[in-house]
Amino acid sequence: MSEPKKALVLLNMGGPDSLEAVEPFLCNLFSDRDLIQLPLGALLQKPFARLISHFRAKSVRENYRRIGGKSPLLHWTQRQAEETATLLGGDWLPFVAMRYWAPRAAEVVQAIRQQGIDEAVVVSLYPHYTGATTGSSIKDFKQAVAAHHPALRCRYIEDWHDWPAYLDALADCVREGLAQVPAAQRNQLQLLFSAHALPQKFIERGDPYQRHIEQTVAGVMARLDSCEHQIGYQSRSGPVRWMAPDSRELIRAAGAAGRPLLVVPVAFVSDHIETLEEIDGEFRELAEACGVPWFGRVPALNDRPSFIAALAALVRRAVSAAV
Repeated sequence: MSEPKKALVLLNMGGPDSLEAVEPFLCNLFSDRDLIQLPLGALLQKPFARLISHFRAKSVRENYRRIGGKSPLLHWTQRQAEETATLLGGDWLPFVAMRYWAPRAAEVVQAIRQQGIDEAVVVSLYPHYTGATTGSSIKDFKQAVAAHHPALRCRYIEDWHDWPAYLDALADCVREGLAQVPAAQRNQLQLLFSAHALPQKFIERGDPYQRHIEQTVAGVMARLDSCEHQIGYQSRSGPVRWMAPDSRELIRAAGAAGRPLLVVPVAFVSDHIETLEEIDGEFRELAEACGVPWFGRVPALNDRPSFIAALAALVRRAVSAAV
């Protein structure tokens, strides 16, 4: 008899699949109180979310237009799920659940139930834990399980910022980026590890996100030849106190010092709006305006074989630990 099927579920943020989807996607995002707590409490969160998303949609649509009119996040996450399941073996079926756009957790859990599957490993594709991302996504998935398939036995992988195979794969990406640096720029080169910012209050309440980022960077640098590096935080918006330093300020400082820059997207495992538009577009334009003599970006992990192997090993460890 064949082994019963198991589900591999990868959790991610999701992104709009068309320009028309930008505003409702933003509304879903701003409605999540684990991510953003808008004023006047939970009762008015959704009305505020609709209002803010309406006014933000125009500029955000232009950002997505610059990268082809939609987010590539679903494409890459599906590739990661499919290829990881293939490495795990024929008794694994791949699923993807997005937090703010399709396919949503309820739809995915129902599909798992229809396949007759009663065991799943659920992996957050945010390697560094915060309640705003991993915490929200896992809570959302657990609610879907309780509502639609309470018999589903799930093992959750919530953070893996120091997983050696992940660090190996990320270090390989950095080496590829370093190979593109002109010889004349290498002596003065600075690596800028850029992670998505969080409001500082998340760190002050005890989220380990910043510590996890720093541990990942230390693990990657331990695998590389000596090179000067800094950590910055990007995608800051709104009138709150954000994690520092701001990646943009570090770019300006590099320009003032005449230092070439190679940016490493450290909190992102796939290309999406923050790598393709913010780093490749906005950061590059800022670097040119500030006099940075050379600017480059390390490739994202995407479906790199070493990264897929790292995910598969992570799942195997979770399964063996539960036996």
